[in-house]
Amino acid sequence: MKLSQGVLVQHPERIEIGDHVFLGAQTIIQGRFDGRCRIGSHVWIGPQSYFDARDLVIEDWVGWGPGAKVLGSEHTGLPLSVPILKTDLVIRPVRIGRGSDIGTNAVVLPGVTIGRGAIVGAGAVVTKHVAPYTVVAGVPAKPLRRRTARG
Repeated sequence: MKLSQGVLVQHPERIEIGDHVFLGAQTIIQGRFDGRCRIGSHVWIGPQSYFDARDLVIEDWVGWGPGAKVLGSEHTGLPLSVPILKTDLVIRPVRIGRGSDIGTNAVVLPGVTIGRGAIVGAGAVVTKHVAPYTVVAGVPAKPLRRRTARG
């Protein structure tokens, strides 16, 4: 594994990282004492990326663009009489499939699975599962095309 300057890993005892992984400068992996995070082998993570790694799996051969983020939890916002920050957290798993590529400054929201070989465009906000070998982009991310052997 190669760590660049300023990488921060919280709760490293709950995080498993494979072989030949690059973590770019100022990347943050925010684990949790009761969470689980697995980053596979041959993963490249660009600088200034952020991972809410409470229940996160990134499979092998994933490219992760600079500044891209995973959010794995959200506040319930209830009851209304309590400040949102003090309401319960709901942790939802995020899965990034083998050989996928996440564009610069993309955001993957809680509960989303990115399928094997999928491409997420730069700046996309992914709110729903992405099928394998599908290219998505936009806010919210929408399918643009399927990847095929011919391109």
